[in-house]
Amino acid sequence: MDTRALIGDLALGVGFHLVGFTRLRPTPHGDALDRWLCRGDQAQMHWIGRGREIRRDPRHRAPWARGVVALAVLHHHRRPPDPGGRTGMVARYAWGRDYHNLMGKRLRKLRRRLDAAGIRSWGGIDTAPILERPWATAAGLGFTGKHTLQIVPGQGSWLLLGILFVDAEVPDDPPARGGCGTCTRCLEICPTDALPTPYELDARRCISYWTIEARGLPPETLRPGLGRWVFGCDLCQEVCPHNHHPPDPDEVDLEPRHAWLDLDGILAAPDPALIERFTGTPLRRPGAVGLKRNALLVLGNLGDDGAIDPIRRHGLIHASPVVRAASVWALARLGAPVPRHDPDPTVQAEIIAAG
Repeated sequence: MDTRALIGDLALGVGFHLVGFTRLRPTPHGDALDRWLCRGDQAQMHWIGRGREIRRDPRHRAPWARGVVALAVLHHHRRPPDPGGRTGMVARYAWGRDYHNLMGKRLRKLRRRLDAAGIRSWGGIDTAPILERPWATAAGLGFTGKHTLQIVPGQGSWLLLGILFVDAEVPDDPPARGGCGTCTRCLEICPTDALPTPYELDARRCISYWTIEARGLPPETLRPGLGRWVFGCDLCQEVCPHNHHPPDPDEVDLEPRHAWLDLDGILAAPDPALIERFTGTPLRRPGAVGLKRNALLVLGNLGDDGAIDPIRRHGLIHASPVVRAASVWALARLGAPVPRHDPDPTVQAEIIAAG
């Protein structure tokens, strides 16, 4: 069995659904990263810039590497029915087990088997300084869509990517056919205009950034655009024509356990208990403060005045100024009276803005 076939069989054997190959060189279209960073579109995700050299050319980290293996796990599951009430939506990739754990375990298992076969490797998922999508495209695993997510024709964009660099030469897989054409549905659906032009994402306006990575409050002009999204956002993928009939993979770990969140319950839970509840899932990423901030913004958007009492009992008395500030905004949005004063300047600014 040749090296390419061996790696492919091993990858499928540990649970990856798609595998592609390409030769190692400087990352294709790596200059797009520089333009993105220069525009400031990374918001406060400064770690992306710190790994710039390796992202642009992985040989800075793995000078012995000669080939690239692109790997994907499909994660689409159908959204459970809307439970109604004061609930918020979670992006599909976060419904089950943390994909970092799932993908990381499979990558480690694959690397052990490659090592046993005499093949050295290094790689990772989105926590490593790797530009996964350009390498996936180069390896024939689809193309990057106008929403900046990877699309595999016939499979869609509901997938998780991993990349391995190996000390073996592998031939290039042919490029995937197809593309976005003239379609701009993803750009048009974004309620916060985070996709100002095709193939460019401004994280400073992105719902996923503000509900997952950011530590403060989003600008007031963006808050209504969050709608019911309490963690992440799937809008640009939901309207994509390539996702009309996506497969539902047999991935028990990624089944929808947390597709909808009870917002009152998030507010009422003690912070440690809230984080404990989501152990092993991506929902731990924003921390208890981030989750409560998100819940409050969604409650303000829902317009249900039944939320006023929970906001007063749990949000306004929280130790975090971010949670109290979000509480003030939500109360004002619901037409309820807000406090007159708070010792924290961030909260006081929200009080003043509420009039």
